[in-house]
Amino acid sequence: MKTISPKDLNNRQLQTLLQTAIAPRPIALASTIDAEGNVNLSPFSFFNLFSSNPPVVIFSPSRRVRDNTTKHTLENVLEVPEVVIGIVNHQIVQQISLASTEYEKSVNEFVKSGLTMKDAELIRPKLIEECPINFECKVLELKHLGTEGGAGNLVICEIIKIHLHEKYLNDEGNLDQIKLDLVARLGGNWYARNNESNLFEVPKPLVTKGIGFDLLPNEIKYSKIFTGNDLGMLANIEKLPGGNFTDNEILHQEAQQLLQQNNIEKAWETLIL
Repeated sequence: MKTISPKDLNNRQLQTLLQTAIAPRPIALASTIDAEGNVNLSPFSFFNLFSSNPPVVIFSPSRRVRDNTTKHTLENVLEVPEVVIGIVNHQIVQQISLASTEYEKSVNEFVKSGLTMKDAELIRPKLIEECPINFECKVLELKHLGTEGGAGNLVICEIIKIHLHEKYLNDEGNLDQIKLDLVARLGGNWYARNNESNLFEVPKPLVTKGIGFDLLPNEIKYSKIFTGNDLGMLANIEKLPGGNFTDNEILHQEAQQLLQQNNIEKAWETLIL
């Protein structure tokens, strides 16, 4: 395994490594406004949810690695501590890429990107009509992480109003993960798309307790057939079945196929002599 000290890399190399390794990252399309009323719209992938009660999200308009300058979004929230965060789906991914262009401060990125401004209810920045979900937020705190190029500036935001398009809801009135068709950032120019072809579900561990890897029979634990994912499924049972267990690789392959169908109980039956 290769070992790297961050201090041995220059800013650009470290940024590339981290953004490729820590991915996919959700995208915040941040709508802000300055004290004079100039509107700004810019996407940020250093973004996530950190609390549901209170509802808090954080995004980071980092200092530019290239020349150590700050972004208009950061300057705006220092003047007007409010922000609309739009969630980005595949339908608008090219438009939000265009909005990331470094236009002059007086330029309205809504106009440049063809996205539609809509008045918010509680704050001054504009909603983004095309986003499936908009969060009106007040800025609770700004935390500067450094003064060099690449240093983050954490914008800690509390969500005070949520707007969502009803076409993205399921029959139960909840957001439908497949209908949303969200996109995320990877390293370089790469994006990821969360659609039906690549989404999958993983059942949560038992409300009681799974037996864990350590209690798996050696015939199973040290199988040349089972992957870590396979063993994770087999270990997520409350009690080990009784009987002796086979080390037969053909039966292990049959059990693996059953696991791929999420049939854990039948897989265990296949492994018992």
